[in-house]
Amino acid sequence: MSSQNNISAAITPAGFWRRHRDTIILVGLLALMLFGLAGVAAATGWEETISQLRSLSIGQVLMLLALSLVNYFFRAGRWHIFTKAMKLGTELLANIRHFLGGFAMSVTPGRLGELIRMRWIRRETGHSFGETAPLVLVDRASDLSAMALILAVSLALSKGGIAFALPVAGLAFGFAFVVTRPKLLSLVITTVFRITGLFPKTMVKIRRAARSLRAFRTIPVVTSTTILGLFGWFAEGYAFYILLVWMDVSVGLWMAMAIFIFSTLAGGLTGAPGGVGGAEAAMIALLTIEGVPIEVSVAATAIIRLTTLWFAILIGLVVFPIAERLSLRGAYADID
Repeated sequence: MSSQNNISAAITPAGFWRRHRDTIILVGLLALMLFGLAGVAAATGWEETISQLRSLSIGQVLMLLALSLVNYFFRAGRWHIFTKAMKLGTELLANIRHFLGGFAMSVTPGRLGELIRMRWIRRETGHSFGETAPLVLVDRASDLSAMALILAVSLALSKGGIAFALPVAGLAFGFAFVVTRPKLLSLVITTVFRITGLFPKTMVKIRRAARSLRAFRTIPVVTSTTILGLFGWFAEGYAFYILLVWMDVSVGLWMAMAIFIFSTLAGGLTGAPGGVGGAEAAMIALLTIEGVPIEVSVAATAIIRLTTLWFAILIGLVVFPIAERLSLRGAYADID
């Protein structure tokens, strides 16, 4: 009888939504991005945009994907260093699997779905979410600090500028600074809770997590993870630059780097899953300001987003079921 009830629940609209929610959201966001880019392309003429897309060879597309892989694996290596600093007992291959598998959830609001990594760690090691939560904070902080630094350097070395870029870089670096300082983070969380009174349980968990952040502040950990983050994000920014070169756009390496990093940060600040919508709009607008024809801007934006964000999600979708299955085989598989 219970199995029949489960089947009945699954075929109801609510049951169908629960079972296929992530897939529906993923497809919807991809459609939203493509629809938006297609709308801009249609307004300027399909022929020119399609011509730009066809101008790239398979080898060039593979080069872009390879540079994205450099980013993913460098950041996975950084994740491994963070887990070692916390003495969680996970090995390199497991940490890479966890990190890449989490990309399947990149399109959740604020990328909160990537917390699935904590679930896998708990199954395999027995460490609770409260114990591993600092990984999420320090990983995000490391991304933001690396991107803020690259953006600031790019603006300093480029011939032009980007409105609001320095405040965005400052905001990203400021957030990274706060969440890696245990006492400061606890003070901020306490102050926010006293003012708003919102999410008391979450606030308590974050305060507890802050106490473990000291493990990440040793010189070897800070140095190695910073270098990996900088090289990783530089690789994707460089991919955007060579893409523009292949499209006969001469905006310069550092301006291309600044546009890519700023657009990625701006998309994240919107809170939209994966920054979809905001990142593309910012990228097209900034390229247009630099004198790039709109049909080239749209094509370049579509290609770089497909070979970075959506390529990462594709990798995540491939690795996710593997990570899920292997985590269930762990010694703590009964804890869920």
